[in-house]
Amino acid sequence: MKLPSGKVLFLEDEPTIREVLTEYMLISGYEVTAVERGDSAISLLKKHNYNIAVLDIMVPGASGFEVLKYIKNHCHNTAAIMLTALEDEKTQVEAFNLYADDYVIKPVSPIILLKRMETILRRISLGQKEQNSGMEQQKGLYLQEEAYCAYYQGRKLPLTLSEYLLLRTLYKEPNQVFTREQLILNIFNEDYIGNDRIIDAHVKNLRKKLPVPCIKTVIGIGYQYNKEAEKEVQQ
Repeated sequence: MKLPSGKVLFLEDEPTIREVLTEYMLISGYEVTAVERGDSAISLLKKHNYNIAVLDIMVPGASGFEVLKYIKNHCHNTAAIMLTALEDEKTQVEAFNLYADDYVIKPVSPIILLKRMETILRRISLGQKEQNSGMEQQKGLYLQEEAYCAYYQGRKLPLTLSEYLLLRTLYKEPNQVFTREQLILNIFNEDYIGNDRIIDAHVKNLRKKLPVPCIKTVIGIGYQYNKEAEKEVQQ
């Protein structure tokens, strides 16, 4: 029987639980990095790619929710399981609103946790195979909205969440010119307080990452998606 494989980030501050579950994961074929602080977990996520993160919520430094939020915004290919003693409905709803893939309440059987990890990773693997197969048929720029990802000629573009949301807004309405204020509402909703020139910075970074010059500046108004630029590159 083939063992599961994948890189796991395990955030747990209780030493016994951390050591026991880490040993089970290692025996099961996973490559595990175990930490006890949330800020340490975020630092690792900035430097390394992980297939799955298993996160306690109440830990020193940044909470497990802060780590989950970082994964949601920056690590779209990393699945997340919350492993916690908190069993109230409000906390569980908050976790799923932040795109947690599962919520496991302590104490938990190591075997059950491993099965949940295996199920999530298998589902993701199958989904990626189907997506990749479909994207091989896609020409030019393609948005995979459910995963908040953009592709060009089948290659994933390294966009931040804000850059992706900016691109999506322009891409879906190529005949519309968007003001900076409209783009801020589409990216940040009503949470952003500050200068609307933040959009100019996002556009500048987005243009560097796009293989085609498809973001058009409309002087005195804002920005527009230029479909013709994409067609010219393909010809």
